[in-house]
Amino acid sequence: MKMSVLASGSTGNSTYLETEQGSLLIDVGLSCKRTEEALNSLGTSLKNVDAILITHEHSDHIKGLKVISKKYGIPVYANEKTWQRIESKDILVASDKKFHFNPLEEKELLGMDVQSFNVSHDAIDPQFYTFMQNDKKLSIITDTGYVSDQMKGIIKDSDCFVFESNHDVDMLRMCRYPWMTKQRILSDVGHVSNEDAAHAMNDVITDRTKRIYLSHLSLDNNMKELAKMSVEQILNHYDIDTDNDITISNTDKAIPTKIYQI
Repeated sequence: MKMSVLASGSTGNSTYLETEQGSLLIDVGLSCKRTEEALNSLGTSLKNVDAILITHEHSDHIKGLKVISKKYGIPVYANEKTWQRIESKDILVASDKKFHFNPLEEKELLGMDVQSFNVSHDAIDPQFYTFMQNDKKLSIITDTGYVSDQMKGIIKDSDCFVFESNHDVDMLRMCRYPWMTKQRILSDVGHVSNEDAAHAMNDVITDRTKRIYLSHLSLDNNMKELAKMSVEQILNHYDIDTDNDITISNTDKAIPTKIYQI
């Protein structure tokens, strides 16, 4: 498996995953044009994408879906409740390109075993995914207010994680956001902080884990350097060597990460 986080953050989220059998996108939160530009920078195109997996209906995860689906006719997978919300936004996918992938279900896609699992977020039925092929495992988990024991059990022992590290709690508390917005972010259906993310990582990292991408960083209440430092400090406290054993990598709102071979 090869992967790249095309974009991550409140302005748009999308991850590219490739196998010998084809490629797929997890979310299309960028416009069709920006998605194409991101893929072109990796040497590929939307014409080569075989499937799209949707995690939930928030606009930063489905912004490009309507145009991409109409222009390219790519099969799209989402759970039943999420489909209802997507269609209520007047985003219609051709019936022969629309597929259901419900929570805690497993499917084989492009030679991978893919499992969906629910997260805790203020969407109708949010879910993320693990991907397994040839004894390699990738887990993607963002947009959750906390990481439950069930989530940890599913994503544990991954070679690579795309893991939410949304905000620094002190920055969030002092920022210009309305109090209700702050409460929402800090709640169990909001987003995971740098510190909470690191503690959850400690519970799921094993000897096979080689790389963690810090994702969905807040533009206003986090910084790449701060997130990385905060996570590394906590993992080092747990005797996890982030200099030699595990690489902590940043993601960007607009610049794809380099292709990584899992």
